[in-house]
Amino acid sequence: MKKLRRTMLFMPGNNPGMLQNAAIMGSDSIILDLEDAVSLKEKDSARILVREAIKNMDYTDVEVVVRINPLDTEYGPEDLAVISEVKPDTIMLPKADENEIKQADEILSRVEEKNGFKKGSIKLIALIETAYGLENVYNIIKSSHRVEAVLLGGEDLTADLGIKRTKSGDEIFYARNRIATACKACRIHAIDTPFTDVNDFEGLERDTAKAKSLGMTGKSAINPRQIDTIHKVFAPTPEEINHAQRVLKAMEEAKKEGKGVFSLDGKMVDAPIINRATTTVELAKILGLI
Repeated sequence: MKKLRRTMLFMPGNNPGMLQNAAIMGSDSIILDLEDAVSLKEKDSARILVREAIKNMDYTDVEVVVRINPLDTEYGPEDLAVISEVKPDTIMLPKADENEIKQADEILSRVEEKNGFKKGSIKLIALIETAYGLENVYNIIKSSHRVEAVLLGGEDLTADLGIKRTKSGDEIFYARNRIATACKACRIHAIDTPFTDVNDFEGLERDTAKAKSLGMTGKSAINPRQIDTIHKVFAPTPEEINHAQRVLKAMEEAKKEGKGVFSLDGKMVDAPIINRATTTVELAKILGLI
């Protein structure tokens, strides 16, 4: 969980200009998309374009994720075979289930052994966008040690459920909660679905805050202009940082005095509060806020 995945920016794999500029957009991760963003007639050329981009572009400061086509389509197996040879950081599997995760794991293991890559170095992100995937998310995560995150696909999930997707997001409350809980149990990232109105920044901030409140650790984006708003929500506030530092200072003082229990501002401080304070301070340090 040390790796930052506050933002994961989707970028079409068939757009050379966007692939060239992907690393400077400011997101923690870029998702080079070979699936929804690419028409059927451009699947093969997009695959080659993404392969060459990974080989030749400097993506040192950003996590490179490639969303391939589902493995049960004619494009998915070729996507995985070609892209894994250039060792992206992570492969994203759409409509993930246990069998596809295991299949991808086996293919990646063969590629790593063949090319001398470190075993297990290519990670997986499970894209949950079906009712089956949602109800089996824990088992999907446990299908492979490579799975480092789950991303909720709200549009496809609501389509599968036969319900309307709304700005309020009430219809995906359960999905967000279930995915976040499963990911927390497995100590991996839970990434929220994109907010599709790229001009509504107030709505984006509300939606991101709601996802965070349910345990999501990051959010995917479909436009670079959304990045700053998402980062703002997932950063601790000055008040939160100050309180966390005071908790940790009071803890140290209590240890020196031989106290096992202590209070701050008239409230008892226990292990969960200390753990939360520690996490807040660590994140603040990573973000350069302290």
